[in-house]
Amino acid sequence: MRSRRQFLKELAGGAALLGSGALLPSSLRAAESPVGPSGLPAGTLETSFLEALPGKRPLIKRTYRPPNFETPLEVFDQVFTPNDAFFVRYHLPQIPQVPAAEWKLQIGGDSVEKPFTLDLPSLQKDFEQVELASVCQCSGNRRGLSDPHVAGVEWGIGAMGNARWKGARLKDVLARAGVKKEALEVVVNGADHGSLEATPDFMKSIPVWKAMDENTLLAWQMNGEPLPHFNGAPVRMIVPGWTATYWMKHIISIQVVSQPFKNFWMSTAYRIPKGKFPVVDRFLSQETDVNAPITDIVVNSLLTSPREGQSLRAGRPVEVKGIAWDNGSGIQTVEISVDGGRSWQTATLDQDFGRYSFRGFRHGFKAGAKGEVTVMAKATNRMGASQVSELIFNPAGYHNNVVSRVTVRVG
Repeated sequence: MRSRRQFLKELAGGAALLGSGALLPSSLRAAESPVGPSGLPAGTLETSFLEALPGKRPLIKRTYRPPNFETPLEVFDQVFTPNDAFFVRYHLPQIPQVPAAEWKLQIGGDSVEKPFTLDLPSLQKDFEQVELASVCQCSGNRRGLSDPHVAGVEWGIGAMGNARWKGARLKDVLARAGVKKEALEVVVNGADHGSLEATPDFMKSIPVWKAMDENTLLAWQMNGEPLPHFNGAPVRMIVPGWTATYWMKHIISIQVVSQPFKNFWMSTAYRIPKGKFPVVDRFLSQETDVNAPITDIVVNSLLTSPREGQSLRAGRPVEVKGIAWDNGSGIQTVEISVDGGRSWQTATLDQDFGRYSFRGFRHGFKAGAKGEVTVMAKATNRMGASQVSELIFNPAGYHNNVVSRVTVRVG
């Protein structure tokens, strides 16, 4: 097992400047003890320290190269995730900084009539600007809690965030290019790339109907500020309700095509067993007889208070708090149990910031007799889908939406 010191030595030995793909954190502030849920696999928790990338506060390090850092639990006490606390997810280690003044987006493909090139001032001034609150969640969020454990970045609960995204509708930009009737998919590429030529470039496609959805954006702003480098600057895709694999960062080209796009990231990675999950948005042109691409987010919740292992005083009031979210159907109810699931009470929902946003909830109870108490939260959306009581296992560790729970001690 590699130690934290060995990780840093390897990072420094293989790094140059950030602009050429180096990923050296600006400050290396390790926590006194590992950070993350206790259910993470052996070796992961021991190397889970708080580290700060440039422009970020200390986040939970999962990997250095490429940089994968998750948001600590306490940040989710608020509905909107601050930019400097927003999780970081990359597949490839070379991540060039693209100056906003030099950014260009190539729009083409066999299913457009008028290919053209777009710069940032044109994106901001020539198209209607819209702002949308939406959760961005890595497909593998909570992968590290799979039982049995599976391969991949061993995320805890923080590979997600909620922000107000601002930009132009993708459909408006594509309208300028003139989308042909035979258009099937829209293929997006970013500026990040691998260290070796043989490394598959991270490119993704979405069905043309999703590209034409009024909520799919080319965003340049996040929570009222320009996108941070590690969250996709200057421009990224916003695909509300779908997992973050489609939220392409540092976009440099968009191709509208008439045939299903095939590459490693579409045909092999990010796929789920067919029929195992209640998929709402099917990506039919990418389905096979046995599996399908992951698309929409399943309904979920996270308890933020009380915390795991927290000590409570008998007879004192306790406030249960947390957040719930789904694919954009909207949260209907969140139920709370303070007796390990034997009985449930309906929580109070906080302000609704839009159907794609985190939705806060709260519930009060009085701590009873001394001993351990299991607090649970179960969200249900407006389509009637609820969190599951047992993990739906799959080889990639996707869609972990088991009922949220913490165990506290009353003394």
